[in-house]
Amino acid sequence: MEKIKSNSISKYTTENGGKVILLFLLFLIALYQLITTGITGFAIVCILPVFVLYGIFAFRHKMLTFWTLFIVNYMVMFLNRYNYMPIPVSLPNEALEIVLLAIAIIDAKDLKLGKVANIMFLALIIWCVFCTLEVLNDTCDLGIDVAAWFSGARLMAFQLMYVYLVCIIYISDSNRVMTFLRLWAALSLFAAFWAWKQQNIGFTSTEKAWLVYGARTHIVNGIIRYFSIFSDAANLGCNMAASAVAFFIISVSHKSINKKERIFFLVAGLACTWTMFASGTRTAIFCFAAGCSVYIFLSKSFKIAIPVTLIFAFFMSILMFTTIGQGNSMIRRMRSAFNKNDASLGTREINQMAMKKYMQDAPWGIGISRNLGNVPANNKYRKVSVTAPDSEYVFIWIHTGAIGITTFIITTIMMFLGACIIVFFRLKNRSAQSIGAAFCCAFIAIQLGGYGNQILMQFPNVLIFYGGLAIVYNLPFFEKEFDEQEKAIALKKEEQKRLAEEKKKHG
Repeated sequence: MEKIKSNSISKYTTENGGKVILLFLLFLIALYQLITTGITGFAIVCILPVFVLYGIFAFRHKMLTFWTLFIVNYMVMFLNRYNYMPIPVSLPNEALEIVLLAIAIIDAKDLKLGKVANIMFLALIIWCVFCTLEVLNDTCDLGIDVAAWFSGARLMAFQLMYVYLVCIIYISDSNRVMTFLRLWAALSLFAAFWAWKQQNIGFTSTEKAWLVYGARTHIVNGIIRYFSIFSDAANLGCNMAASAVAFFIISVSHKSINKKERIFFLVAGLACTWTMFASGTRTAIFCFAAGCSVYIFLSKSFKIAIPVTLIFAFFMSILMFTTIGQGNSMIRRMRSAFNKNDASLGTREINQMAMKKYMQDAPWGIGISRNLGNVPANNKYRKVSVTAPDSEYVFIWIHTGAIGITTFIITTIMMFLGACIIVFFRLKNRSAQSIGAAFCCAFIAIQLGGYGNQILMQFPNVLIFYGGLAIVYNLPFFEKEFDEQEKAIALKKEEQKRLAEEKKKHG
């Protein structure tokens, strides 16, 4: 009996000795952390096995991990407002993106590098290299702060590259593209519902507390600007405008979806349009206009271009030249976007003119690492660092200078025109064209939003709009799948028609 036990222990030790040693070492490290740093360090070490288990799960369920990223990206500001985010809001996003990229590298047999190399990739490399060189920028004469630079560069440049790579690698067939669009529409409907709830049922206690801080920008002349689950009303309005354009395009021109899905995207587009007005974000009107204008060009169809142009011109004329709907606070707020004497618009211009004088001596900007917290009061560029930019483009100009904003604009135009060329010339399938056009129009809409407000790099915009543009570059690789889907739908309709005729004949 003792011999049997001895052999069993020996066998177990031989087979599992490594695991036992690893667990014992983890136990010793956890004990050391508990003694030296307290419960926090102890907890971090204890949850390391959870990360390992999640890594194994993520590897086996790659697309589930991607969709988790998509949902987290959309909901992260909402969760943060309710203090459900004990970590920096960008961390879950970046962690999931890095996990997905690591999986792609490990599982290299499925990685098709030919798809990655394109105009958008080149443009992002140029922008990321420029932002990397900005680590040497010491315009403020405060020395080089690598940690602060990296924190800024992550949000200004590196996250764009992460999103591009993740989307171009994982959204690799027509079904995944449609899931991307459906999930985007579903989350947008939730955002619209929450804005409706804020307007008609009321704010939660947490939202009321936040409004105390945000009252200056969210209660204007007695008009409440609703922010829903987003960081602020400007972000909500511009996102909803760009989303509405995309959903309307899919609903009107996509050939390989059924009637129920067509209605679903139409409802999502209408809900986003209503939410755009509820946000009171005047720039959103121009975002919507820009998206519609690009679609008129990309549609390559007079049947679509003419009615879209007429309907859009009609509504814009109502806002610009009439007082129809003036009793509605949301419409009144939007109409003020066309008022050249509006006080808040004038304040923005005054601020930008003041900053321009300082920026003449800073062609490389004040540095990505410089902000309100680390530019002292006696520094020449203190005023620039504390003045609200009120625009993503102005923010980039302040921190990277005339050279930086020029580089950003050129690279943005490169990736946008590259996507438009694909839609206009390379794609032949109508469904693929409609998806490509939807993403291109949404991208230009959000860019205009970034010109008017500091929202371009906010959650959830980067993953949706830069990721969407990356998908356009992927469409030619699986365009045939849309052909097959359209043929299947056509055959199904013919069969239904035949059965209906037979039923009528025999009835």
